[in-house]
Amino acid sequence: MSPRQITVLGECVADAFVEPANASHELALRVLPGGGPANTAVALARLDTPARFLARLSGDVFGRLFRAHLEASGVDLSYAVVAAEPSTLAVAELDATGQAAFSFHAQNTADWQWTPGELARVDLSETACVHTGSLALVREPGGAAVEEFLAAAAPRATISIDPNVRPLLVRPEVYRARLAHWCALADILRLSEDDLELLLPGTPPEQACDIWHAAGARLVVITLGADGALASLDGERLRVPAVATRVVDTVGAGDSFTAGLLHHLDARGLLGGRLADLGLDEVAEACRFGTRVAALTCSVAGPNPPWRNQLAQLAAAGGA
Repeated sequence: MSPRQITVLGECVADAFVEPANASHELALRVLPGGGPANTAVALARLDTPARFLARLSGDVFGRLFRAHLEASGVDLSYAVVAAEPSTLAVAELDATGQAAFSFHAQNTADWQWTPGELARVDLSETACVHTGSLALVREPGGAAVEEFLAAAAPRATISIDPNVRPLLVRPEVYRARLAHWCALADILRLSEDDLELLLPGTPPEQACDIWHAAGARLVVITLGADGALASLDGERLRVPAVATRVVDTVGAGDSFTAGLLHHLDARGLLGGRLADLGLDEVAEACRFGTRVAALTCSVAGPNPPWRNQLAQLAAAGGA
């Protein structure tokens, strides 16, 4: 039987949400643990998929918050690095629809300092899938070490990548220059419609899927917000509708969708290789499950993925 653990590599960010203050000259912030890869690891663990998170966690107040949050959700931190550098801070302002605009405080912070030595000691013998992406994959000096780690992991594990483009920190052309290489490493590429517009401006989603298939990715999934998701497996395509829900904010929704997708594939023994046994019906089921996980994440404040029992309640109720 193939190993079930999913290993997630990437950043954990302090998401500071702007809230009403007591006076006009004050600014109130509510800080929650976030960061795309960390959100995905938490969501996987809460769905009862064994999840290990490879992170560089600072010893500062935010780093202690991250560690407590991850461990309380059941995430394995046995290979997390105790970092001397400070944590990354993202300040989020929400618009009327719950969409967040971020400003980042990320210069020389812990998340981007990966070294080949830190990653070389990681044992992947029990790992069915390695998921990464976002800023840790593209910011230097650690981005190159993460790419090398993926190349070394690929012969033994399914590789999943979410570019999660953050143009305020890294120019989109930097992502574009690396994306074909990532597709050559990846079995699964999951991204949002906002990512698509930044990576291939003006390109229809179906055409983008074909471009990324040609570069090497077998399964491409583009999440389309309220319009659900488009999935393409070697060029065979389907669309899955979103689950109706009352949206508080959309922070972490894409990360939760990815967790739901990977959880569903893993539970059916489809991870651990090059997706050779994966068919379009299984892709549709996995995407439908991912939309339910994302809907529940949107129904609460911040990146707070649901627990497995909440998914069962949603299924029983027939919606969100």
